[in-house]
Amino acid sequence: MTTTSVTYDLNALADKHLAAARSAAHGRSAHLLLREETLRQSLIALTAGSALEEHNAPPAATLQVLRGEVVLTAVSGDVTLKAGRLHAIPQERNGLRAVTDAAVLLTAVND
Repeated sequence: MTTTSVTYDLNALADKHLAAARSAAHGRSAHLLLREETLRQSLIALTAGSALEEHNAPPAATLQVLRGEVVLTAVSGDVTLKAGRLHAIPQERNGLRAVTDAAVLLTAVND
């Protein structure tokens, strides 16, 4: 596997994408940070009340809340997550709703 030596300032990216989400009609902004073979990391910013609709989960994924509060919706039950929390995403259809303006780091491994 090829490794890339890149460093990101997640606080600065969260600020930038929260500002972009606030000015976007759909209340969202995202940035793909890392794409190496099957590994993907994305920063996603959502304004309060906006959501990512239900979708299929990758084989393995985590959600780390950088700012705000979100609700991870899933068949097995909803989970409320606040800044500083890291949560494994269940391998089932799920969605994400922002309770407050929020920024998250999604790490996923795809086939």
